[in-house]
Amino acid sequence: MKILFTKNIDPSIISKELGEDISVDCVEVIKTNSLQIIPFDLKDYSLIFTSSKGVSSFFKSGFKPNEDFTAKNYNKIYCVGEKTKREVRKNGFGTFKVLKNADTLSKFIITHCQHEKFLHFCGNIALDVLDENLPLQNISYKKITVYNTEELNPLITEKYHVNVFFSPSGVRSFANRNSFDDTTLVSIGETTANELRKYTSKPILVSEGNNLMSVLKLIKKEILNKN
Repeated sequence: MKILFTKNIDPSIISKELGEDISVDCVEVIKTNSLQIIPFDLKDYSLIFTSSKGVSSFFKSGFKPNEDFTAKNYNKIYCVGEKTKREVRKNGFGTFKVLKNADTLSKFIITHCQHEKFLHFCGNIALDVLDENLPLQNISYKKITVYNTEELNPLITEKYHVNVFFSPSGVRSFANRNSFDDTTLVSIGETTANELRKYTSKPILVSEGNNLMSVLKLIKKEILNKN
């Protein structure tokens, strides 16, 4: 069994979860770089983060949210995914709401947060789900690009039994020079799976959680234990 992970992962974590009997390669298909943004006043805004890189880039630029919940203009922090929440916590802040993907966050905001003003700190090729949905409901929303994502478009000549994807941009980067034929496809969450469906009609194994452990458990249950 040969598995390709389209990002670098600690081999000890993989072997602990999947065992020593599989061959694993990790190939980076995207590269991210933080941008230096001049911090500005966040007063009256709710903050959205849809990736851990967005969080780390935000704090690297020197932004300081107001987390005093007793203050009138404190900043509510909305996150997509547990990894993003952990990055917020690592920088000493809490989260107001954590949703599993941008689509569910969009629906939550439209239903419960009509009168808030939102700043979304994200990458240059972030999904347009929030951008498309929130302004249609007259909800104040603005994207602030705090990092760039570059698709590396590697040519991968080796054949694998399983290919594992972690982001829509990673899918696009891989698809530029490679095929999805003759391999089992695994996706971290529905957002990445939806990008895969643009390139193939093959069935896709989709993890329930947007985190590495959920992906590894899915591979173990649906692939390794069935062989």
